[in-house]
Amino acid sequence: MEDIKISIIMPVYGVEKFVGKAIESIQAQTLKEWEMFAVDDGTKDNSGVICDEYAAKDSRIKVIHKENGGAPSARNVAIPQAKGKYMYFMDSDDWCEPTMLEDMYKLAEENNAQYVVTGYYIDTYHSDTEYTTQECFQPAQIFSSQQEFRENAYRLFDTNLLYTPWNKLFLSSYIHENGLLFPNTFWDDFPFNLSVIRGVERVVVADNKYYHFMRARAESETAKYRPEMYDKREEEHGWMTDLYKGWGIDDENSREFLARRYIERFIGCVENITNPGCTLSAKEKRAEIKKMLKNPNVKWALANAKANSSYMKIMLIPYKMNSTLLVYLESMTITFVKRRFTKLFTKLKAGR
Repeated sequence: MEDIKISIIMPVYGVEKFVGKAIESIQAQTLKEWEMFAVDDGTKDNSGVICDEYAAKDSRIKVIHKENGGAPSARNVAIPQAKGKYMYFMDSDDWCEPTMLEDMYKLAEENNAQYVVTGYYIDTYHSDTEYTTQECFQPAQIFSSQQEFRENAYRLFDTNLLYTPWNKLFLSSYIHENGLLFPNTFWDDFPFNLSVIRGVERVVVADNKYYHFMRARAESETAKYRPEMYDKREEEHGWMTDLYKGWGIDDENSREFLARRYIERFIGCVENITNPGCTLSAKEKRAEIKKMLKNPNVKWALANAKANSSYMKIMLIPYKMNSTLLVYLESMTITFVKRRFTKLFTKLKAGR
């Protein structure tokens, strides 16, 4: 195929139950001029074999087998090999609507865009057949300048549109010329997208939703105790503040967003401490929370953040009181609801 419009890059690991549907959703695309790199990251199940079977029947699919190195390394192996004018990054346990690539391609071509952002669905499965769907999107917009995008980026961050790569189309020459790769870290999507938007000039947002993010597997990951979570979130906050300082953006809306983003994730870090997987004693957990509450970022965030819901206003009360005990008890309650009442937790989280 001489005219490859889009190169699709998909890391593959431990997804033998899902990867077939992911590939078939690409094969069903109305845009046909694509190539797909399915990168087998040393998977221990049959995911790589399944990819080979699809590749044997469709020459547009290329399978790369490598030793396990994580999703960032899998994506980075394929980026230099991509021949498409645009790149699209997909996860191997999700799927997408048939017109996604064609619609994104048209938007990019018509507007000479470097970066196309679309809406998406979060499908949270409570059983094999029962699930709830959350829609994430913003009104369609063609940004007239780099400055206009930067001044309005908080709206896109606020609806979780700028954190992941799979609801976006990237101009390949922009990726190559700036040497952009996925950093070797967990939650690598976020820093990669920050590196992209730091200097991007031509951005288009579509209000259409195409991608289905399947939270059935991801929820089990987010439910785990992660001893490094707090430090990671602090690092991420530093990236965000550095981004906005570099942009020279310090308006009230952006400050409020940064503050609310921080405190929402801080609450998640506290809940991580009360997770049953944390081996600290109850006394040690309260001591750790007390130490976390002394972080100056917490005071700053509480002074600048505006809760969007009654639920969030109630959640912030123990933090504004600076009560270690009440914060601990509230966090224990969140942990209980998160583990025992998944539907309720999903609804509350989406509505915060």
